Amino acid sequence: MFRHDAGREAGPPPVAYVLLFVICLLLGQWSTETFQAVIVWPANGVMLAALLQLRRRQAIAVLLACALLNLGSNVLRGDNPPFLWANVALNLGQVLVAGLLARRLGGAALDMRRPRRLFAFALLAAAPAVMLSTTVAVGLGTWVRGYTPVMAGFVWQHMFGMELLGLLIVTPTLLLLARIHRFSLDRAASTAGVAEAAALFLLLGAVTAWVFSQPAAMAFAVLPPLMLIAFRLSPPWTALALIVVTLISGIGTLTGHGPIMLAAVPDVAELASVPLRMRQMGAYYVFLLVTVLTALPLSTLMSQRSRLVERLQAKHAAAIEAQARAERSDAAKSRFLALMSHEMRTPLNGIAGYADLLSRRRDLSPEVMPQVEAISRSGEAMLMLVEDVLEFSRGGEEIASERLTVAELLHEAAAPARINAEAKGLPLYFDVEPAALGVFSGDRRRLRQVLHHLISNAVKFTDRGEVRVTAAHDGVNLTVVVSDTGCGIDPAFMPRLFDAFAQSDDSLRREHMGAGVGLPLALAQVRRMGGRIDVVSTPGAGSTFTFSIPLATMVEQAEPVPSDVERAMRVLIVDDHPVNREMMRLMLAAADCETVEATDGLEAVQRAREGDFDLILMDVRMPHLDGLAATERIRALAMPVSSAPILAVTADAMPEDAVRCRKAGMDGHLAKPITHVRLYAAIDQAMQAAATRMEQAA
Repeated sequence: MFRHDAGREAGPPPVAYVLLFVICLLLGQWSTETFQAVIVWPANGVMLAALLQLRRRQAIAVLLACALLNLGSNVLRGDNPPFLWANVALNLGQVLVAGLLARRLGGAALDMRRPRRLFAFALLAAAPAVMLSTTVAVGLGTWVRGYTPVMAGFVWQHMFGMELLGLLIVTPTLLLLARIHRFSLDRAASTAGVAEAAALFLLLGAVTAWVFSQPAAMAFAVLPPLMLIAFRLSPPWTALALIVVTLISGIGTLTGHGPIMLAAVPDVAELASVPLRMRQMGAYYVFLLVTVLTALPLSTLMSQRSRLVERLQAKHAAAIEAQARAERSDAAKSRFLALMSHEMRTPLNGIAGYADLLSRRRDLSPEVMPQVEAISRSGEAMLMLVEDVLEFSRGGEEIASERLTVAELLHEAAAPARINAEAKGLPLYFDVEPAALGVFSGDRRRLRQVLHHLISNAVKFTDRGEVRVTAAHDGVNLTVVVSDTGCGIDPAFMPRLFDAFAQSDDSLRREHMGAGVGLPLALAQVRRMGGRIDVVSTPGAGSTFTFSIPLATMVEQAEPVPSDVERAMRVLIVDDHPVNREMMRLMLAAADCETVEATDGLEAVQRAREGDFDLILMDVRMPHLDGLAATERIRALAMPVSSAPILAVTADAMPEDAVRCRKAGMDGHLAKPITHVRLYAAIDQAMQAAATRMEQAA
């Protein structure tokens, strides 16, 4: 029944409620003596507001003080027992019942800003409490004074309307005013300024005074300005506006003015002793009830709508900010991945490149060659792991369209697995059907990753039997089947087979190592290329992975006829890292190429201007002038210098890096680390792209 002691103090102090109660008693006494009638009984509304708003001890003190004041008022008025004390008990009982019902059915907080709680207070708390107290009072009056049924009905109707309106007008007004700080924090609760609010109240007062001074005027003409206040101002101001309407209309009605006086009253003999004004009060109560039950709910509904709009705007702003943070985070992640890719590939380039150079020397002892091959395999494995993790982290980009052959791609993707198969003595067969032997256009990098992971997994989990890879093309789709006779897949693990970092055996004694990103990455790449992947496995008998992707056939152009006069190719090597320049010089020397070196973009532009180069190998990240800007400056030079093929050889290996290189004017992109095979293949592709560029320019 009482407010929790831990709640925030709000509203007027306890003495203010007592003073308001005294004012209500004085108004009732004045109305009775002047007009022999009381239209609205607001005193109980003040007590109920104190009960609901104040803490336990304060509320009890206020209720006791008000009860004593009520008793004193009855004594001064000359009431006789049992009405002397029954009036006090009924008023106090009405307040206690209404407060209990309001707490139980309207919520502990009793936030009148919410229309649902306002209706719950009116219909489930105030109306039942007033109905109960009125019924008891009329029953007591019938027993003591001998009311006839007609008179009892009239008294019941008058008391019910009088006291219910007091609760519905006064209690919500005081509760809303006590929580006015919540409306001040709600910027959208009131869209009007002080001047507009004052003008609206003046308009409401003028219209109400005019209506209740003209017997022919319509009482409900008060509603338009009242609705305007409900729309434009917050609920506390609407509640005050209702009090203004009640005061003005009540005075007008008591003085015999206003349209209520024209209400038809049946001529009942048993009510002949009741003044006509009192018998017409039913129409006035209907007017006030309609006004209260329209204006306050509408005002709270508009306030709630304003809060919801503001909350939606705040959530929208938060969503936009979250999206901006996500975009910044994604950009930061992309920069981080690009930087890590570059920084990890730079040392790997030295390891893999020099291991490749050592493996081609014939003056090494037989004992050294296995060690060199181990270094080379470790470097390749490290590069594969770096590429897989980076690829898995950055997600999908646009699908590239490059020239490729299935047989060559199978040979390249299976190279690490072939070494492991040979170490196990495991046969590794490749069957490429004739329709798959042509030249196709597709994403070479993604397809190589899929093939590499599927073949490597098949070899890893097969100790005896064989691994067979079959490739077929039906004119639209490429279908590759990788089957093995290994240990198979546990059916319990099958639902998690393509989950990131999932391991069928993650114990310390597991036989097969791995990071758990191979199959998830293979599945993601197949889906990005518009295909699907299926797996069939029998524990102890092996597994078969089948994937199919769209792969378009490419029409090959005729190769240019080589010149009869051959000379050594002149190549400009541009790299700020001396280890990388020396490694590329040694790789090109094996092909009898003449090389010139530059340490940054500025020197590269100067060298290109001075010499006639058949090819320029251009790093991207360099001091003074980067490779992209250097390429743009070279392309701006005069012919034939500006037409030289330029191949990017860089540790920036992201797909967007390759796009930037081509936009800058380069003819190809080779990601570090490099080997003889990869370098020569990239040079061939760059030379073909440069020839195509020159033909299109001509």
